[in-house]
Amino acid sequence: MIESTATRCSPEFRSSPSFSSSSSLWSLCLSLAEKEKTLAIIKPDGLYDNCTDKIKNAIFDSGFTIVKEMLIQLDEEAAMSFYAEHSSRSFFSSLVKYMTSGPVLIMILEKENAVADWRALIGPTDASKAKITHPNSIRAMCGLDIQKNCVHGSDSPQSAQREISFFFKEKSSGSAVTEHDEL
Repeated sequence: MIESTATRCSPEFRSSPSFSSSSSLWSLCLSLAEKEKTLAIIKPDGLYDNCTDKIKNAIFDSGFTIVKEMLIQLDEEAAMSFYAEHSSRSFFSSLVKYMTSGPVLIMILEKENAVADWRALIGPTDASKAKITHPNSIRAMCGLDIQKNCVHGSDSPQSAQREISFFFKEKSSGSAVTEHDEL
């Protein structure tokens, strides 16, 4: 059993002198084999401005795998529920209006450190500031301001799990879900 599970670790690691079936190394091997998932959303402005190809190229160039994607039109109830944590904030109603103004592309991204790496790739929330401080970020390249910032990214592994479950708990009618199998 140990040998068959160990095949998920790189051959270089398995053949190194330090590899053994000891529990600490085994735990390390298994943790390296498991990849983290995060939720990514290309918002209406990203789809309207034809930034989708730029964003997907940045995703692939950064080593992410798109596990699933779904193009949907959020209704007001879904947008309010998804962004409920911001319901007491002054921008909440404009955020809901914006997120329901057109279709959005929902994606599950996967790689080691997916949440942190995706957050780094998209850059600061305010796209106008990102253009100055993080000019190579997705928001700098495709976003406009703090609201029309082109993309969403989960802010923690816990948020990622909750947000992925929100959109992918079941395949909803009226949406096209594409699952990507690993090659």
